[in-house]
Amino acid sequence: MIKAVLFDLDGTLLNRDASIERFANAQYEHLYEYVKHIPRKKYVSRFIELDCRGYVWKDEVYQQMIEEFNLTGLSWEHLLKDYVDHFKNHCVPFPNLSKMLASLKSKSIVLGIISNGKGKFQINNIKALGIENYFETILISEAEGIKKPDPRIFKKALQKLHVSAADCLFVGDHPENDVKAAQNVGMIGAWKKNLQWSNVDADFIVTDLMEILTIVERFEV
Repeated sequence: MIKAVLFDLDGTLLNRDASIERFANAQYEHLYEYVKHIPRKKYVSRFIELDCRGYVWKDEVYQQMIEEFNLTGLSWEHLLKDYVDHFKNHCVPFPNLSKMLASLKSKSIVLGIISNGKGKFQINNIKALGIENYFETILISEAEGIKKPDPRIFKKALQKLHVSAADCLFVGDHPENDVKAAQNVGMIGAWKKNLQWSNVDADFIVTDLMEILTIVERFEV
């Protein structure tokens, strides 16, 4: 029986691809006087490319963009602060996010998040999605000093939720950092399907978040 479900954040609950595109377009608009010599599509596409799906922090991204686009009147520090302060205003949830979480809670399943990233930044994004109150524990790698796929962060979440690994489902979009790492500590690993990978070795594959309810129900006795 599944007693707990743990989630990754970016690419699992938060549609990061849609969110980053929305943010980049908004940034282009409100900094137009500094970036107007760059076509909007070029600015947005290059930002997304350099971001590498969130695996490159934005200090490096903006330093590169300032050099490539010959931006003047703006520092990379200013651009980074703009990102940190305003990305939360452009967070896009995957469909059925709140409905799925509410349905799991109605089954008395305890919920948690394990996310790699900056502490306050990720918490702000969770709050922006309006879902923070669903979770008994939220572990962000910066605050914990360890990150996925380190088994210690998974084990810490299990301890906080007071469940065994065998009774916990982990849902994430990264085949190694999420699915395989969760399986390595004895959890059930579900892959939130995306176009970046194929042939992922997961216990379950999720295309819509509501399918998590179906997985949970398979383990009911």
